[in-house]
Amino acid sequence: MKKRAILSLVAAGAMVASLAACSGGSGGDSGSGEGGGALIGVAMPTKSSERWIADGDAVKKALEDQGYKVDLQYAEDDIPTQVSQIENMITKGAEALIVASIDGTTLTNILADAADAEIPVIAYDRLLMDTENVDYYATFDNELVGNQQAWSLLNGLGLVELDGTPIEGAPAGPFNIELFAGSLDDNNAFFFFNGAMDVLQPFIDEGTLVVKSNQTSIEQAATLRWDGETAQSRMEDLLTANYSDGTTVNAVLSPYDGISRGIIGALQDAGYSLGDEWPIISGQDAEIDSVKAINSGEQYATIFKDTRELAKKAADMAVAALNGDTVETNDDSTYNNNVKDVPSYLLEPVIVVKDNIQSALIDTGYWTEAEVNG
Repeated sequence: MKKRAILSLVAAGAMVASLAACSGGSGGDSGSGEGGGALIGVAMPTKSSERWIADGDAVKKALEDQGYKVDLQYAEDDIPTQVSQIENMITKGAEALIVASIDGTTLTNILADAADAEIPVIAYDRLLMDTENVDYYATFDNELVGNQQAWSLLNGLGLVELDGTPIEGAPAGPFNIELFAGSLDDNNAFFFFNGAMDVLQPFIDEGTLVVKSNQTSIEQAATLRWDGETAQSRMEDLLTANYSDGTTVNAVLSPYDGISRGIIGALQDAGYSLGDEWPIISGQDAEIDSVKAINSGEQYATIFKDTRELAKKAADMAVAALNGDTVETNDDSTYNNNVKDVPSYLLEPVIVVKDNIQSALIDTGYWTEAEVNG
Protein backbone atom coordinates (compact mmCIF):
# COMPACT_ATOMS: atom_id res chain seq x y z
CA MET A 1 0.00 0.00 0.00
CA LYS A 2 1.26 3.38 -0.95
CA LYS A 3 2.03 5.80 1.82
CA ARG A 4 1.35 9.47 1.37
CA ALA A 5 3.83 11.74 3.10
CA ILE A 6 2.16 15.00 2.17
CA LEU A 7 -0.35 16.29 4.68
CA SER A 8 -2.93 18.93 3.83
CA LEU A 9 -4.00 21.03 6.80
CA VAL A 10 -6.86 22.74 4.99
CA ALA A 11 -9.96 20.71 4.05
CA ALA A 12 -11.55 21.37 0.69
CA GLY A 13 -14.79 23.33 0.74
CA ALA A 14 -17.86 21.22 0.15
CA MET A 15 -21.61 21.22 0.38
CA VAL A 16 -22.99 21.78 3.88
CA ALA A 17 -24.79 18.77 5.31
CA SER A 18 -27.40 19.01 8.03
CA LEU A 19 -26.40 17.35 11.29
CA ALA A 20 -29.96 17.00 12.52
CA ALA A 21 -30.99 13.47 13.43
CA CYS A 22 -32.92 11.69 10.70
CA SER A 23 -35.93 9.51 11.38
CA GLY A 24 -34.48 6.61 9.42
CA GLY A 25 -37.56 6.18 7.21
CA SER A 26 -38.04 6.57 3.48
CA GLY A 27 -36.76 9.82 2.09
CA GLY A 28 -39.61 10.38 -0.35
CA ASP A 29 -39.52 11.61 -3.95
CA SER A 30 -37.75 14.92 -4.32
CA GLY A 31 -39.75 15.77 -7.44
CA SER A 32 -38.13 16.56 -10.75
CA GLY A 33 -34.56 15.56 -11.51
CA GLU A 34 -32.52 13.12 -13.51
CA GLY A 35 -33.20 10.31 -11.05
CA GLY A 36 -36.85 10.17 -12.06
CA GLY A 37 -37.88 9.03 -8.59
CA ALA A 38 -35.93 5.75 -8.62
CA LEU A 39 -35.30 4.33 -5.15
CA ILE A 40 -31.82 3.95 -3.61
CA GLY A 41 -31.36 2.21 -0.26
CA VAL A 42 -28.92 3.64 2.28
CA ALA A 43 -28.01 1.43 5.27
CA MET A 44 -26.18 3.09 8.16
CA PRO A 45 -24.94 1.35 11.34
CA THR A 46 -26.16 3.53 14.20
CA LYS A 47 -27.33 6.92 15.41
CA SER A 48 -25.24 6.62 18.57
CA SER A 49 -22.40 8.45 16.80
CA GLU A 50 -23.07 11.91 15.39
CA ARG A 51 -20.80 11.16 12.45
CA TRP A 52 -23.17 8.45 11.14
CA ILE A 53 -26.12 10.82 11.46
CA ALA A 54 -24.16 13.34 9.41
CA ASP A 55 -23.21 10.70 6.84
CA GLY A 56 -26.79 9.50 6.43
CA ASP A 57 -28.16 13.01 6.06
CA ALA A 58 -25.48 13.95 3.56
CA VAL A 59 -25.95 10.84 1.39
CA LYS A 60 -29.71 11.34 1.42
CA LYS A 61 -29.39 14.98 0.37
CA ALA A 62 -26.87 14.21 -2.38
CA LEU A 63 -29.19 11.59 -3.89
CA GLU A 64 -32.37 13.64 -3.53
CA ASP A 65 -30.65 16.59 -5.19
CA GLN A 66 -30.26 14.33 -8.23
CA GLY A 67 -33.94 13.34 -8.21
CA TYR A 68 -33.78 9.99 -6.43
CA LYS A 69 -35.97 8.62 -3.65
CA VAL A 70 -34.01 7.46 -0.60
CA ASP A 71 -34.75 4.76 1.95
CA LEU A 72 -32.36 5.68 4.79
CA GLN A 73 -32.19 3.23 7.68
CA TYR A 74 -30.15 3.03 10.89
CA ALA A 75 -29.70 -0.39 12.53
CA GLU A 76 -28.50 0.77 15.97
CA ASP A 77 -25.54 -1.62 15.82
CA ASP A 78 -27.83 -4.66 15.64
CA ILE A 79 -26.75 -6.98 12.83
CA PRO A 80 -30.08 -8.82 12.29
CA THR A 81 -31.80 -5.44 12.08
CA GLN A 82 -29.42 -4.27 9.37
CA VAL A 83 -29.92 -7.49 7.41
CA SER A 84 -33.69 -7.05 7.64
CA GLN A 85 -33.48 -3.40 6.59
CA ILE A 86 -31.45 -4.22 3.48
CA GLU A 87 -33.81 -7.09 2.66
CA ASN A 88 -36.74 -4.67 2.84
CA MET A 89 -34.93 -2.20 0.58
CA ILE A 90 -34.53 -4.93 -2.04
CA THR A 91 -38.18 -5.96 -1.68
CA LYS A 92 -39.32 -2.35 -2.13
CA GLY A 93 -37.43 -2.15 -5.42
CA ALA A 94 -34.23 -0.30 -4.57
CA GLU A 95 -32.13 0.08 -7.73
CA ALA A 96 -28.85 0.59 -5.85
CA LEU A 97 -27.59 0.14 -2.30
CA ILE A 98 -25.13 2.18 -0.26
CA VAL A 99 -24.11 0.17 2.81
CA ALA A 100 -22.13 1.22 5.87
CA SER A 101 -22.03 -2.13 7.64
CA ILE A 102 -22.04 -2.91 11.36
CA ASP A 103 -19.97 -6.03 10.72
CA GLY A 104 -18.65 -6.30 7.19
CA THR A 105 -18.56 -10.10 7.34
CA THR A 106 -22.26 -10.68 8.11
CA LEU A 107 -24.08 -9.52 4.98
CA THR A 108 -22.96 -12.16 2.50
CA ASN A 109 -26.38 -13.76 1.96
CA ILE A 110 -28.35 -10.54 1.59
CA LEU A 111 -25.72 -9.15 -0.80
CA ALA A 112 -26.13 -12.28 -2.91
CA ASP A 113 -29.84 -11.44 -3.10
CA ALA A 114 -28.93 -7.95 -4.27
CA ALA A 115 -26.66 -9.41 -6.95
CA ASP A 116 -29.43 -11.74 -8.11
CA ALA A 117 -31.63 -8.67 -8.53
CA GLU A 118 -28.81 -6.90 -10.43
CA ILE A 119 -28.62 -4.18 -7.78
CA PRO A 120 -25.20 -2.47 -7.58
CA VAL A 121 -23.76 -2.22 -4.07
CA ILE A 122 -21.49 0.57 -2.85
CA ALA A 123 -19.65 -0.11 0.42
CA TYR A 124 -19.59 3.10 2.43
CA ASP A 125 -16.48 3.76 4.55
CA ARG A 126 -16.51 0.17 5.90
CA LEU A 127 -15.49 -2.55 3.48
CA LEU A 128 -17.94 -5.39 2.91
CA MET A 129 -15.93 -8.56 3.46
CA ASP A 130 -15.95 -12.14 2.17
CA THR A 131 -18.24 -11.51 -0.79
CA GLU A 132 -17.93 -10.95 -4.51
CA ASN A 133 -21.19 -9.00 -4.43
CA VAL A 134 -19.83 -5.56 -3.62
CA ASP A 135 -19.17 -3.42 -6.65
CA TYR A 136 -17.36 -0.35 -5.33
CA TYR A 137 -16.02 1.15 -2.11
CA ALA A 138 -16.09 4.82 -1.08
CA THR A 139 -13.81 5.68 1.82
CA PHE A 140 -10.80 7.67 2.99
CA ASP A 141 -7.15 6.70 2.83
CA ASN A 142 -7.43 4.71 6.03
CA GLU A 143 -3.77 3.75 6.33
CA LEU A 144 -2.96 7.44 6.12
CA VAL A 145 -5.54 8.07 8.88
CA GLY A 146 -3.51 5.73 11.10
CA ASN A 147 -0.26 7.45 10.11
CA GLN A 148 -1.81 10.81 10.95
CA GLN A 149 -3.06 9.66 14.34
CA ALA A 150 0.46 8.54 15.21
CA TRP A 151 2.05 11.72 13.83
CA SER A 152 -0.35 13.85 15.90
CA LEU A 153 0.55 11.89 19.02
CA LEU A 154 4.27 12.26 18.38
CA ASN A 155 3.78 15.93 17.56
CA GLY A 156 2.15 16.50 20.93
CA LEU A 157 5.19 14.91 22.57
CA GLY A 158 7.50 17.21 20.59
CA LEU A 159 9.04 14.41 18.50
CA VAL A 160 7.83 15.11 14.94
CA GLU A 161 6.02 17.68 12.86
CA LEU A 162 2.42 16.94 11.92
CA ASP A 163 3.57 15.46 8.60
CA GLY A 164 5.94 13.07 10.37
CA THR A 165 9.14 15.05 9.79
CA PRO A 166 11.50 14.58 12.78
CA ILE A 167 12.02 17.63 14.97
CA GLU A 168 15.67 18.52 15.50
CA GLY A 169 16.61 18.40 19.18
CA ALA A 170 13.48 16.44 20.11
CA PRO A 171 13.33 15.04 23.66
CA ALA A 172 14.76 11.58 24.18
CA GLY A 173 11.95 10.31 26.37
CA PRO A 174 11.09 7.75 27.48
CA PHE A 175 7.37 8.49 27.23
CA ASN A 176 4.76 6.08 28.54
CA ILE A 177 2.10 5.36 25.94
CA GLU A 178 -0.99 3.15 25.77
CA LEU A 179 -2.71 1.92 22.62
CA PHE A 180 -6.38 1.67 21.66
CA ALA A 181 -7.85 0.25 18.48
CA GLY A 182 -11.30 0.08 16.94
CA SER A 183 -13.72 -2.82 16.67
CA LEU A 184 -12.34 -6.05 15.22
CA ASP A 185 -15.47 -6.55 13.12
CA ASP A 186 -14.67 -3.34 11.22
CA ASN A 187 -11.97 -3.80 8.57
CA ASN A 188 -10.99 -0.14 8.90
CA ALA A 189 -9.79 -0.75 12.46
CA PHE A 190 -6.90 -2.79 11.09
CA PHE A 191 -5.87 -0.09 8.61
CA PHE A 192 -5.96 2.58 11.33
CA PHE A 193 -4.01 0.50 13.84
CA ASN A 194 -1.46 -0.84 11.38
CA GLY A 195 -0.94 2.61 9.89
CA ALA A 196 -0.33 4.04 13.36
CA MET A 197 1.99 1.22 14.41
CA ASP A 198 4.06 1.61 11.24
CA VAL A 199 4.90 5.07 12.59
CA LEU A 200 5.10 4.28 16.31
CA GLN A 201 6.98 0.97 16.26
CA PRO A 202 10.44 2.46 15.54
CA PHE A 203 10.02 4.79 18.52
CA ILE A 204 8.97 1.82 20.67
CA ASP A 205 11.91 -0.27 19.45
CA GLU A 206 14.42 2.45 20.33
CA GLY A 207 12.88 3.05 23.76
CA THR A 208 11.58 6.58 23.15
CA LEU A 209 8.07 5.24 23.66
CA VAL A 210 7.24 2.62 26.28
CA VAL A 211 3.96 0.69 26.29
CA LYS A 212 3.96 -0.02 30.00
CA SER A 213 1.05 -2.46 29.82
CA ASN A 214 2.76 -4.43 27.03
CA GLN A 215 -0.61 -4.54 25.27
CA THR A 216 0.60 -3.90 21.74
CA SER A 217 -1.52 -6.18 19.53
CA ILE A 218 -4.75 -5.07 17.94
CA GLU A 219 -6.56 -7.88 19.70
CA GLN A 220 -5.44 -6.49 23.07
CA ALA A 221 -6.16 -2.88 22.10
CA ALA A 222 -9.50 -3.44 20.36
CA THR A 223 -12.72 -1.68 21.43
CA LEU A 224 -15.89 -3.55 20.51
CA ARG A 225 -18.31 -1.40 18.48
CA TRP A 226 -15.98 1.59 19.04
CA ASP A 227 -17.81 2.11 22.33
CA GLY A 228 -16.64 4.94 24.59
CA GLU A 229 -17.76 3.29 27.82
CA THR A 230 -15.86 0.13 26.89
CA ALA A 231 -12.78 2.25 26.26
CA GLN A 232 -13.19 4.07 29.56
CA SER A 233 -13.38 0.79 31.44
CA ARG A 234 -10.25 -0.54 29.75
CA MET A 235 -8.36 2.70 30.41
CA GLU A 236 -9.32 2.52 34.07
CA ASP A 237 -7.96 -1.03 34.20
CA LEU A 238 -4.72 0.01 32.48
CA LEU A 239 -4.17 2.85 34.94
CA THR A 240 -4.87 0.63 37.95
CA ALA A 241 -2.65 -2.20 36.77
CA ASN A 242 0.28 -0.22 35.41
CA TYR A 243 0.39 3.28 36.89
CA SER A 244 -0.39 2.83 40.56
CA ASP A 245 3.33 3.19 41.31
CA GLY A 246 3.16 6.94 40.75
CA THR A 247 4.25 6.96 37.11
CA THR A 248 2.01 8.67 34.58
CA VAL A 249 0.87 7.85 31.08
CA ASN A 250 2.15 10.49 28.66
CA ALA A 251 0.15 9.67 25.54
CA VAL A 252 -2.77 7.50 24.41
CA LEU A 253 -3.34 6.40 20.84
CA SER A 254 -7.09 6.62 20.22
CA PRO A 255 -8.61 5.78 16.84
CA TYR A 256 -11.95 7.59 17.32
CA ASP A 257 -13.26 10.63 19.18
CA GLY A 258 -15.85 8.64 21.17
CA ILE A 259 -13.08 6.38 22.44
CA SER A 260 -10.99 9.47 23.20
CA ARG A 261 -13.73 10.88 25.40
CA GLY A 262 -13.94 7.60 27.29
CA ILE A 263 -10.18 7.74 27.84
CA ILE A 264 -10.47 11.33 29.08
CA GLY A 265 -13.17 10.27 31.54
CA ALA A 266 -10.93 7.54 32.95
CA LEU A 267 -8.01 9.94 33.33
CA GLN A 268 -10.16 12.48 35.14
CA ASP A 269 -11.52 9.81 37.48
CA ALA A 270 -7.93 8.72 38.19
CA GLY A 271 -7.00 12.24 39.30
CA TYR A 272 -5.27 13.55 36.17
CA SER A 273 -5.78 17.26 35.60
CA LEU A 274 -5.00 19.60 32.72
CA GLY A 275 -1.42 20.80 32.82
CA ASP A 276 2.02 19.34 32.36
CA GLU A 277 0.98 15.80 33.32
CA TRP A 278 -2.06 15.62 31.02
CA PRO A 279 -1.51 12.99 28.28
CA ILE A 280 -1.51 13.62 24.55
CA ILE A 281 -4.63 11.96 23.08
CA SER A 282 -5.42 11.40 19.40
CA GLY A 283 -8.83 10.87 17.79
CA GLN A 284 -10.88 10.74 14.61
CA ASP A 285 -14.05 12.19 13.06
CA ALA A 286 -13.95 15.79 14.36
CA GLU A 287 -17.06 15.27 16.50
CA ILE A 288 -18.08 18.55 18.08
CA ASP A 289 -17.54 17.44 21.70
CA SER A 290 -14.01 16.40 20.81
CA VAL A 291 -13.35 19.59 18.86
CA LYS A 292 -14.32 21.44 22.03
CA ALA A 293 -12.00 19.12 23.98
CA ILE A 294 -9.17 20.03 21.60
CA ASN A 295 -9.92 23.70 22.22
CA SER A 296 -9.74 23.12 25.99
CA GLY A 297 -6.62 20.95 25.83
CA GLU A 298 -8.19 17.66 26.93
CA GLN A 299 -7.71 16.08 23.49
CA TYR A 300 -4.71 16.96 21.36
CA ALA A 301 -5.90 16.13 17.86
CA THR A 302 -8.54 14.51 15.70
CA ILE A 303 -8.58 13.33 12.10
CA PHE A 304 -11.15 15.17 10.02
CA LYS A 305 -12.86 13.03 7.39
CA ASP A 306 -15.22 15.34 5.54
CA THR A 307 -18.35 13.20 5.37
CA ARG A 308 -19.97 15.72 3.01
CA GLU A 309 -17.39 14.86 0.37
CA LEU A 310 -17.60 11.13 1.09
CA ALA A 311 -21.39 11.20 0.85
CA LYS A 312 -21.31 13.04 -2.46
CA LYS A 313 -18.76 10.60 -3.86
CA ALA A 314 -20.75 7.54 -2.74
CA ALA A 315 -23.95 8.99 -4.19
CA ASP A 316 -22.24 9.69 -7.52
CA MET A 317 -20.83 6.15 -7.59
CA ALA A 318 -24.26 4.61 -6.93
CA VAL A 319 -25.94 6.74 -9.58
CA ALA A 320 -23.26 5.94 -12.17
CA ALA A 321 -23.43 2.23 -11.38
CA LEU A 322 -27.21 1.93 -11.65
CA ASN A 323 -27.17 3.91 -14.91
CA GLY A 324 -24.43 1.73 -16.39
CA ASP A 325 -22.00 4.65 -16.58
CA THR A 326 -18.29 4.61 -15.75
CA VAL A 327 -17.76 4.74 -11.98
CA GLU A 328 -14.82 6.91 -10.96
CA THR A 329 -12.22 5.17 -8.78
CA ASN A 330 -8.65 6.04 -7.82
CA ASP A 331 -7.48 2.80 -6.16
CA ASP A 332 -8.20 -0.68 -7.45
CA SER A 333 -5.71 -2.75 -5.46
CA THR A 334 -5.50 -1.66 -1.80
CA TYR A 335 -8.79 -3.02 -0.49
CA ASN A 336 -9.12 -6.78 -0.80
CA ASN A 337 -12.16 -8.24 0.97
CA ASN A 338 -10.79 -11.82 0.98
CA VAL A 339 -12.58 -12.52 -2.30
CA LYS A 340 -11.51 -9.73 -4.62
CA ASP A 341 -9.86 -6.33 -4.87
CA VAL A 342 -12.75 -3.90 -4.58
CA PRO A 343 -12.47 -0.83 -6.86
CA SER A 344 -12.34 2.14 -4.50
CA TYR A 345 -12.32 5.90 -4.30
CA LEU A 346 -10.15 7.20 -1.48
CA LEU A 347 -10.49 10.72 -0.10
CA GLU A 348 -7.72 12.39 1.90
CA PRO A 349 -8.12 12.97 5.66
CA VAL A 350 -6.88 16.04 7.52
CA ILE A 351 -5.18 16.35 10.93
CA VAL A 352 -6.90 18.91 13.15
CA VAL A 353 -5.19 20.42 16.18
CA LYS A 354 -6.13 23.54 18.09
CA ASP A 355 -4.19 25.80 15.71
CA ASN A 356 -6.15 24.84 12.58
CA ILE A 357 -9.69 24.32 13.89
CA GLN A 358 -10.60 27.62 12.21
CA SER A 359 -9.21 26.79 8.78
CA ALA A 360 -10.09 23.10 8.66
CA LEU A 361 -13.51 23.04 10.32
CA ILE A 362 -15.02 26.52 10.63
CA ASP A 363 -13.90 28.15 7.38
CA THR A 364 -15.08 25.06 5.45
CA GLY A 365 -18.51 25.24 7.07
CA TYR A 366 -18.31 21.88 8.80
CA TRP A 367 -18.84 23.48 12.22
CA THR A 368 -19.69 27.07 13.06
CA GLU A 369 -17.65 29.22 15.39
CA ALA A 370 -20.62 29.28 17.79
CA GLU A 371 -20.74 25.47 17.85
CA VAL A 372 -17.02 25.15 18.49
CA ASN A 373 -16.91 27.81 21.17
CA GLY A 374 -20.34 27.20 22.67
